[in-house]
Amino acid sequence: MLERLQAVEDRYEKLNELLMDPEVVNDPKKLREYSKEQSDLQETVEVYREYKKVREQLEDAKSMLEEKLDPEMRAMVKEELAELEARESELIEQLKILLLPKDPNDEKNVIMEIRGAAGGEEAALFAADLYRMYTRYAEDKGWKIEVMEANTTGTGGYKEIIFMITGKGAYSKLKFENGAHRVQRVPETESGGRIHTSTATVACLPEAEEVEVEINEKDIRVDTFASSGPGGQSVNTTMSAVRLTHIPTGIVVSCQDEKSQIKNKEKAMKVLRARILDKYRQEAQAEYDQNRKLAVGTGDRSERIRTYNFPQNRVTDHRIGLTLQKLDLILEGKLDEIIDALILEDQAKKLQSQGE
Repeated sequence: MLERLQAVEDRYEKLNELLMDPEVVNDPKKLREYSKEQSDLQETVEVYREYKKVREQLEDAKSMLEEKLDPEMRAMVKEELAELEARESELIEQLKILLLPKDPNDEKNVIMEIRGAAGGEEAALFAADLYRMYTRYAEDKGWKIEVMEANTTGTGGYKEIIFMITGKGAYSKLKFENGAHRVQRVPETESGGRIHTSTATVACLPEAEEVEVEINEKDIRVDTFASSGPGGQSVNTTMSAVRLTHIPTGIVVSCQDEKSQIKNKEKAMKVLRARILDKYRQEAQAEYDQNRKLAVGTGDRSERIRTYNFPQNRVTDHRIGLTLQKLDLILEGKLDEIIDALILEDQAKKLQSQGE
């Protein structure tokens, strides 16, 4: 591990030199590439340097204990030694995690798709609750939210809503949200006070750059139509809405959120690119059973991952057996406790796998 860490520090120093090289400074592509690599290595290097400093202090403290010291000074050195050993252990664990292979998509923006599933209108209302929860979480992080497409119901629910969250590390935090979310509550329309169970599905896709997914214009069928609102009534007499069909994969994306056909097509292309990349990634992942075992759940959209129980103010994440009596706070976007637990579980499984 120490050899790998030293190699990381050496590379970090080399990147410092490269970023001052006039040839690199005048090449925007290289400058961006090296700056990103350096940024990715920075935390590991900082922790490694602190680890080396603690190691030096430990050696100094051990040397002092070999000298003739009065009882008070010896007690002080022993106390310092215990603190340094505890810090050393913490840093070693931190470094193990920092050396784990990183998901190349972690720093990307996210395209989230929420759909009402089982439960009709109540499922659509729950989809709206989930959308609000994620937007509140994103706002707390200082991330930007942009709706790409929304298919609303007459009572304020969503049959489907697709939106982009733009912010550093957005995918790393939200990638475990893939799956079926279940709600248990008494609907407003229920006169007998019976608890109903409904579900909504969440898909979390990393934004795909053009270089990652090559889409041939000949492979896309573009249809335009008039935008429609709840109930199907026309809300726009111009043909501004766009439907893109990727013929090789059969993936279809519609967008009618903007009044401009050009803007709708741009948004639809972002969603299409992300879905195509996701399809390729899912197919590749299916070939590696071991990779699936490492994931917190499989990320399968049909897998029930979480239950939101309103009568008990309870949220349970079934993948890690975490139950919190904080439903009200979680629906306000206070998701850190769940997301951090999922990340820790994922890291623990990866560390276990490396040790096997």
